[in-house]
Amino acid sequence: MEVMQILHMNKGVDETSYAQNSKLQSKIISITKPIIHDAVQEILRSNNIESMGIADLGCSSGPNTLLLISEIIDAIIRTKSCSLGLHLSATTELRVFLNDLFSNDFNNIFMSLPAFYNKLKQEKGPELGSLFISATPGSFYGRLFPARSLHFVHSSSSLHWLSQVPPGLDSKAAGEALNKGKIYISKTSPQCVLDSYALQFHNDFSLFLKSRSEEMFGGGRMVLSLMGRPSYDPTTPASCYQWELLAHALMTLVSEGLIAEEKVDSFNAPYYAPCEEELSLALKKEGSFLMDSLEAFEIDWDGGGGDQELHHTFDMVGSGQKVAKTVRAVVESMLESHFGKDIMDHLFQCYAELVSNHLSKSRTRYINLVLVIIKKD
Repeated sequence: MEVMQILHMNKGVDETSYAQNSKLQSKIISITKPIIHDAVQEILRSNNIESMGIADLGCSSGPNTLLLISEIIDAIIRTKSCSLGLHLSATTELRVFLNDLFSNDFNNIFMSLPAFYNKLKQEKGPELGSLFISATPGSFYGRLFPARSLHFVHSSSSLHWLSQVPPGLDSKAAGEALNKGKIYISKTSPQCVLDSYALQFHNDFSLFLKSRSEEMFGGGRMVLSLMGRPSYDPTTPASCYQWELLAHALMTLVSEGLIAEEKVDSFNAPYYAPCEEELSLALKKEGSFLMDSLEAFEIDWDGGGGDQELHHTFDMVGSGQKVAKTVRAVVESMLESHFGKDIMDHLFQCYAELVSNHLSKSRTRYINLVLVIIKKD
């Protein structure tokens, strides 16, 4: 699978689009809002910046893309209003670079910019300053920007995607699939599968850090939010059970004669949910950044709050459908490339039913890790 050519969120604004099914990702940004504000304010307090370079890596498209820019502008205005005795530029201009893979729906972003600019001018007035938004397509597992051009880097719900499927997973020497009947790490996966995924993530994340270290100013900050897991065991339900259910849905279609079992055996998701220790180890080994903070929080699969069952309002069927739509908006491009377009509706109907049944028995939640790191001088 050529991940960089295939992976993209569902385009457009229809009912299966990412724009209409990204509540989960919006919830994550909302939860990390105070962390983003603190990081931006610390940058401004420590530096007299006239032109601030900002990059959002894995920006996707839809309402969440421009939400981050609004949050950063709010943080800057708040810092200026409380900047007595500090040497802040009164006319800080913002250079915002939106990054994602070449197949991302950048046209959708561009079409929404005029209304976004007008809204900002109405809400912020003269405090807004100069704002320049541009797109920088390409993989963040490599250089994207000129040396020492960025002060703040943000990435949300993106770094758990790998640059490629870990090599060597397709078959043994005898030609038998290593991860038979599964599409990601599971309780039945052999140790070599777990090791391959862990190594691929370590290599990718190390390259990400090295690339950003060359592009950022000393004292710059990164806020990185990604799916993770609560322990060193990569087979915990919080990190892999959504993939287990998707594999189950695919095997249901195999039993119905709609796809060949070999097609399932040969598909492996380019995804990895790390633990805190893996992030810390890679950060320390690469050596260009200091750890400021590392937090973990739980979030429901459907992006809702955590108190639904307390108010007896949890709708299992509705939640299963929400989860299926959210997952479909993210992974359909990969699945369609491998299995074909015709089965997608049936596949995700089956997946929604499996998720609903699971959530009726267990309130499994995602673990989201938020890492704040500082570029060394």
